[in-house]
Amino acid sequence: MKFLEHRIGDNRILRLIRKWLTAGVSEDGEWSKTHVGTPQGAVISPLLANVFLHYVFDLWIAWWRKNHAAGDVVVVRYADDFVIGFEYRDEAQRCLEELHKRFAKFGLKLHPEKTRLIEFGRYAIDTRKGRGEGHPETFDFLGFTHMCAKTKRQGWFTILRYTVAKRMRATLAAIKQQLRQRMHRPLGETARWLRSVVQGWLNYYAVPGNSLRLGQFLDQVSRLWLKTLRRRSQKGKDSWTWRRMHRLIVKHLPPKRILHPYPRARFHARLKARAV
Repeated sequence: MKFLEHRIGDNRILRLIRKWLTAGVSEDGEWSKTHVGTPQGAVISPLLANVFLHYVFDLWIAWWRKNHAAGDVVVVRYADDFVIGFEYRDEAQRCLEELHKRFAKFGLKLHPEKTRLIEFGRYAIDTRKGRGEGHPETFDFLGFTHMCAKTKRQGWFTILRYTVAKRMRATLAAIKQQLRQRMHRPLGETARWLRSVVQGWLNYYAVPGNSLRLGQFLDQVSRLWLKTLRRRSQKGKDSWTWRRMHRLIVKHLPPKRILHPYPRARFHARLKARAV
């Protein structure tokens, strides 16, 4: 509430938020009291969490970078997940120790299983190879597994982003369940629904370097759809061949293609817009 008072001067709004914080949570008709933090699943919770972390983390890390870092420090935060990149390992270790203390002052703590210090970046592959160690560790962030790699032609450093395997399996399981429920619905209706689902998935995950996962996803969706169609009747297995299924897929499902540019291309577009 002190953080909110920095930006909000209307006491009526502040009083409403206080009521929201103490309203409790109702699940399956049972009410439980909220003792600390924002109610889980409440509409206002993401907004309040972002305001809270803005003061607890964003402003603090900007101050730490300016006053304690000699090398480059890159910070990316989305909601309560964040990644910090350091040029020097000793600065990363020192910041991690101080970050634990900073969060503890406000009743927060870093997730013990998801918080780790890894060697990652342009020189990580060659450095670890010189020490006789394996490939740099990977990390998951915003649904992608990030890993160090080199381009095939020039051998330049690049970061590959693959869809997190666990998330893709969960999406396929949900599609499988929905296809079973829609088994006897009209074919066109199911096709339109499935196309919207697949297109939405591609709109997020169709990034450069993720072609392998895109192909796996579309292949598995096609197999699940074919399996469902074959179960519609006793003759379905004989009538729904892969050749017939291929025509259906080409007609209704979006093709596998990369929809997003490389981050560098995105940055050039921004710089050009600013220059104009």
